[in-house]
Formats: sequence, C-alpha cells, structure tokens
Amino acid sequence: MKRTDLAELGEFGLIERIKSKVTTSQPSTVYGIGDDAAVIDSGSHYTLISTDMLLEGIHFDLSYTPLRHLGYKSIAVNVSDIAAMNGIPKQVTVSIGLSNRFSVEAIDELYEGILSACKNYNIDLVGGDTTSSQSGLVISVTAIGEVAKEAVAYRKGAKANDVLCVTGDLGAAYFGLQILEREKQVFLENPNMKPDLIEHEYLVGRQLKPEGRTDVIHELKEKNVVPTSMIDVSDGLASEILHLSQHSGCGFSVFVDNLPIENKTLLMANEFKMSPITAVVNGGEDYELLMTISQQDYELVKSIPEITPIGFVTKEKNNILVTNSGEHVPITAQGWNHLTTQK
Repeated sequence: MKRTDLAELGEFGLIERIKSKVTTSQPSTVYGIGDDAAVIDSGSHYTLISTDMLLEGIHFDLSYTPLRHLGYKSIAVNVSDIAAMNGIPKQVTVSIGLSNRFSVEAIDELYEGILSACKNYNIDLVGGDTTSSQSGLVISVTAIGEVAKEAVAYRKGAKANDVLCVTGDLGAAYFGLQILEREKQVFLENPNMKPDLIEHEYLVGRQLKPEGRTDVIHELKEKNVVPTSMIDVSDGLASEILHLSQHSGCGFSVFVDNLPIENKTLLMANEFKMSPITAVVNGGEDYELLMTISQQDYELVKSIPEITPIGFVTKEKNNILVTNSGEHVPITAQGWNHLTTQK
C-alpha cells in the first residue's frame, strides 16, 4: 500500500481529504468542515462552533511566552474564528494536556490569562478536560458563538467588483516572533544578558497577546452591513486570499501600496533587512479580518477607521499583487503550514 507523507499533502490538503469523506445527516448541521467555524441551526439563530489546538514546540515556545499571555492568546485565536463568521462569541471550553514539570502555580497563571480574555470578550468558560501529556503543554479550546441567520459570513460569497478590505495592520506579529527568537539566541549564548523588549512592546505584543476583532463585528452590525465573504488572517494574507478565491470561485487584485503596515513594522523590517511585504503576505498570526464588501455597502463602512480597502474581486480566478510600479505578481501561499513548519 502506498504511503503518503503528511508534508506532501499539507495541512489544507489534509483538511480537504477528510472533508471529502464526511457526510452530514443532522438537519440542524448547516455547514460543517471547511470554514472558520461550523454552523448549526438553533432555531432563531445560528450557533457557531470552532476548535483550535496550541502545542508546545509547534505553536509556542515557553522560553519566551509567559503562561498568562499564552492563556489569553488561546482564547483570542478562537474568538477570531467566531468573528470571521460575523458572529459574537458566547462560551468556551478549555482542555489541557500537562506534564509533571508544571506546578499548580504555573497552571494558575495560565488560567489567569484565560479568564482575563473571557472577561474581555464577555464569554463564559463552561467546561473542558485535563489530562497528562508526555510532549509538553497542549491546549485545546472550543469556542461557541451566535450569529443572526441573515448575517452569517462564509469564505464563499465574494462577487466580482466587491471591495477587498482588512482590519487593523499586518505583519507586526511576524516581526514580534523574529524579535523573540533573536533574543532567545542571545540569551542562549550569554545567559547573563537580559532581553530588553520595551522598545518592541507593540510588535512583541502582537505575537504574544493578539486580539480577536469582535469590535469590528459590532461596528458592521451597527451599520447593518454583512460582508459577502470573510476569513481571519492566521496563516498569512496570501493563504487567506487563496482560501477566499477557492471558496468563492473568483480572483483578487491586491494593491501593495494599500496594505496597512504599522511604522514600527516597517522599521523592524529594515533592521532585519527584509521586505515588509513578505512579512505581510506570508507571515500570519495577525488575527485581523479579511473581508469582501459590496460596493454599495462599502460606502457605509469606509468611515470605520479600522477597515482598509486593499483591492477588489475579479471574475477571473487570477490572484495578483499589484506593485507601486504597476507590476503584477502572482499570489502564492508560503505562509504557516502546521504539518511542515515548526516555530
């Protein structure tokens, strides 16, 4: 029997392979595998369910990740998935796998972060599981949210001439990770050196303690606008654009000059002698929202300062970056792949 390596298939190929073998039979299952969250018909509204795992040595490094920040982030990244469906999170369950090297006080610190995030997003921690682990710390969070039936946003639905928009700024989390990795190497070479991260607080914060953009979901609701498609930027802008393109059956033109990049990100890109566009396109972990808005609705949302138009939807399935010189560069995904990359 032929053996296929997981790396050959890739994370998204594996998901599609599993999806192709799954059939649903419950009438209440509106949408299953393949989007940021599953959609369940709860009568008066849709219930949204999303699960994410964070594994030590893959998704985080405890040599520079405070447990309180890790707890907060584990909730925020799941909140982001609910927001990506245009929903509001309501409850979470948290399951953890632990080795005996963790003290009770360390777990208290992890849960301080978890509960801090729950308070910030006004969600309830309603359950979970604990088990032993021989491979370090494992955190699995399931988020449950709600959305009005007429307001749910999928990855599918983008139409030609829709405006492609993104919230916040991009690329900062990638450079936050580079700074932390650099400081770790300095420490390993000289344990007496204490890292000075204060001047990089914004970039490091974007990596260690990201925020799910539920604030934007509330603003869209106030303006009675539903994105035609939406996804959160967890694996890099290129990867998310290709997801929207695949699911919606259309293409995207993205203007490099329009990409929202914080000045601190630009300065750090220069320090690392790297193009900031590369970090934006392939970096990931920004947890901003990438969405398409009809031209009519864009007139309603263009006053929201957190939303930036970066391109438009095309009928052709070509996905391109348009540089300031007018050059067209094909968009390819080189971002975070959980089955081939280790942080």
